[in-house]
Amino acid sequence: MRDALIEQAVQVLRRNDRGTYTVPTHGLYPFQWNWDSALSALGFAHFDEVRAWTEIDTLFAHQWEDGMVPHIIFHERDEGYFPGPDVWATSRKVPTSGITQPPVAAFTVRRLFDRAKDKTLARERAKALLPQLHAWHQWFFRARDPKGSGLVAIIHPWESGRDNSVDWDIALLRVPTDGVEPFTRRDIQHADPAHRPTRAQYERYIWLVQTFRSLGWDNTRLHDASPFQVVDPGFNAILIRSCADLADLADQLDEPDIARQSRDLAERGSAAMETLWSRAHGQYLCLDRTTGSLIDSPSVGGLLAAFAAIPADRAASISRRIEKLGEAAQFLIPSHDPTTAEFDDLRYWRGPAWLIVNYMIADGLLAAGQSDMVDRIIADSIRLIELSGFAEYYSPITAAPCGGAHFTWTAAMVLEFLASPTTGPSLPQLSGSAMG
Repeated sequence: MRDALIEQAVQVLRRNDRGTYTVPTHGLYPFQWNWDSALSALGFAHFDEVRAWTEIDTLFAHQWEDGMVPHIIFHERDEGYFPGPDVWATSRKVPTSGITQPPVAAFTVRRLFDRAKDKTLARERAKALLPQLHAWHQWFFRARDPKGSGLVAIIHPWESGRDNSVDWDIALLRVPTDGVEPFTRRDIQHADPAHRPTRAQYERYIWLVQTFRSLGWDNTRLHDASPFQVVDPGFNAILIRSCADLADLADQLDEPDIARQSRDLAERGSAAMETLWSRAHGQYLCLDRTTGSLIDSPSVGGLLAAFAAIPADRAASISRRIEKLGEAAQFLIPSHDPTTAEFDDLRYWRGPAWLIVNYMIADGLLAAGQSDMVDRIIADSIRLIELSGFAEYYSPITAAPCGGAHFTWTAAMVLEFLASPTTGPSLPQLSGSAMG
């Protein structure tokens, strides 16, 4: 079974490979997405290191001059997706969106570098990426933390990667819907509407895009102009982890200034994360920067904080919290608490389990010594694949596959899980059929 899953995962990656970048899946997502791309490179690295580095290089070839890396790169025209490049109107030579996504790329580059068989190639590619990665991290603290709190805000739900999370419901109500240009959604032509965000949420998403577009995508203005400003612990944990990984990588590549600055950003962020801790929930919560209040929403974003180097007692509490969630779900980790009224086991980020989140939480908990919980998370992840294939996400109650099928980053996470020390030795030699 293990070898069969490996072969199937490689076939999914090959299916969605466009030569220098991958699409998340055919049809539903026909372009290059930021954090999808970075996490997918981890999968490629198991059987094609050069291709893994190329994935990251392509992403950063479209970095903006101010340091931002956009969340979508529209390499080719495709009318099957909304909002397309004409809606974003960012005036880039190769069209891109105008917002960003969780900055997981430096973590990926560090992992590719550490595992590389071709050390010369890894040193060359990582060295070239180092200043670009650092510029992106600096951009976050400059553009999304204007008061120097140590934590950054997202200004659009899409930036979080957790588009329709319950975490955003109240803050999103401040976003008006008047003046939204007529639009036709394309996502519900490729996936069950019951698995996707609602029309009302989409109208607010598009209002924000239109507003930012009216400001010329000027990142010195967008934060303060957005009625949606949320400090997400999961997003910040990814940034903090990436800063720390970049610092370690810079030390190895003889870039002491980048190492020092990155380590400082990570340490300041880690200290500030404690302001998001909820003793009542035993996890971190989001902060509504507009009101200054924590958002009482026990979602997976607060568990994803474990991806950063959080204190041992916090990691233990998060492990217990996940164990409690497992009493109400058949498969870990639900993206929202199944015991709450807002839980929906099929609708995107309002309940379904996602393997990429399972992977990052497990990675952080393993470093914190929570190996029993890590074993359970990995086992549940593999069971989901065995039962329902390489879906975008899954019901944590029934394992029903949701969203897109043949999903790239799901396949990449399977390769990562099966190479984990907790599931066995390194991947076996892939057969010719898998490499085809």
